[in-house]
Amino acid sequence: MNIPIEKDHIYSFKLTTGEEIVAKVIDHQTGETFVEIEHPILAVLGPQGLQLMPGLFSADLGQKVQLNINNCVCIAETRDDVRGSWIEATTGIRTVTKKILTG
Repeated sequence: MNIPIEKDHIYSFKLTTGEEIVAKVIDHQTGETFVEIEHPILAVLGPQGLQLMPGLFSADLGQKVQLNINNCVCIAETRDDVRGSWIEATTGIRTVTKKILTG
């Protein structure tokens, strides 16, 4: 898999199991089957819409994690609103997202 995955970007990884993980890429070498990620969080649909929850309950969320990208159906950069929620969930910092007002 030769996907241009960039360091320090936040990506959404759709796994073959159907789960979706949002995480920051710490390291990835082109052609390698593993990508090193940080703060993996599951994106799940709940009663209020899309929600984020810890991806690894028994691990220290601050540690680096290796993800086998051969188990991914698709990989994409995370959309702005979800990226902002991920940043808030992992750092406590609330980001401002741009909204277009139409009248």
